[in-house]
Formats: sequence, C-alpha cells, structure tokens
Amino acid sequence: MADRDLSWKFAEEFVDEPEAAQMARRSSLEHGVEAVSPAVGAQLSVLAAAVGAQSIVEIGTGFGVSGLWMLRGAPAASLTSIDTEAEYHESARAAFAEAGHPATQVRLIGGRALDVLPRMNDRAYDLVLVDADPANVLAYVEHGLRLVRPGGVVAVPHALWRGRVADPAQRDGAVADYRALLSTVAESPAVTAALSTAGDGLLQLVPTGA
Repeated sequence: MADRDLSWKFAEEFVDEPEAAQMARRSSLEHGVEAVSPAVGAQLSVLAAAVGAQSIVEIGTGFGVSGLWMLRGAPAASLTSIDTEAEYHESARAAFAEAGHPATQVRLIGGRALDVLPRMNDRAYDLVLVDADPANVLAYVEHGLRLVRPGGVVAVPHALWRGRVADPAQRDGAVADYRALLSTVAESPAVTAALSTAGDGLLQLVPTGA
C-alpha cells in the first residue's frame, strides 16, 4: 500500500465515531446508501463548530449520518434536512432521537430539493451540506451559496466521487458533474474553495461577496 493510501486509512481510522452515527451508518449500508465516511463526518463536525453554527441546511438526509456529525459539532443548532425518500426520514428521525436531539431541533422536509430551496431565505444559515444527486450538484451549490450568511460554509462530500474524478479515463455522468462543479468554483472569484481528500472528497466553499 502506498504511503498516501496508508495516511488516508490512518485518518479514517483515527476518528472515534459516536454510537448513534455508527448505527445510522449500518442502516445506510443495509439499504445501499453511501453515507459520508467517519473522517468526512469529523470534518463536518469541526466546520459546524468553527462557524458557531446555529442553523444548518442539509440537502440529502440519507439515514442521518452526516446530520448527526454536524450536530455533534454544533449541539444547539437547528437542522433542516431535505430528502425525497420518506423511508430515509423515518430512520433518520429515530437516529436523531437516539442521539438525544429533540424533534423540535430537526426539521425533515420531504420533496425535491430544487422545489424546496427557492423558498428558503437568503443568508439565513451558517452551514449548508450538499449530499444529493450529482446531476444537480451545481444547482444545489448555487442555492447553498445564496443561503449561507457571510462567513458561512457550503460543504460538498463525495466531490472526488470514489476516486474517479482525478482519473482522466473516467467519464461517466457523476464524474462529469463533479468535474464541472470543481472547474466552476476553481474559476470563480465569488468563493474561497478547498478540496480535502478525506473519504471520497470534501469540497468546502465560503462566499467572498465578489
């Protein structure tokens, strides 16, 4: 195993994932839903803590893994999470309750994110997580940058899409979608961007106001 692979593996195993997140992860695996890795979850927790998040939006609830990690970093924050799958919401709701988060802290919205996001207020949130269908990732990020306050963060896990984005031979739809996103933000003066290799990539964006 190459040194970089060993470092990646070490970083993933360094994280002590909370029990509630472990249980949610098992549910994700059972249903074939790819949750953020423990290392990405820990980074999301740090981001939530660093911005002093009071209000978080999540596009793509899944089974609650990423939401639990963000609330770990900002335990007093309110979380609004959007997903089309009612079954996911039922499981995620149970996971949040198991972790001690009251129902009033977590708002789960069923429906298409592109229908819900336009109705949400500009600059009203501290952290926006985009973890949904790659085909619409650029549109989700555009909404996220509108929703976050100055100094807030938009985070996009899976930005390296299973290690395939960096391989020029890979050209499937999801790879092309993430490449388009990365090219757009790299050229944009409106954001400050960083790309972490944790998990299968975590893109972090802060609007500059340009």
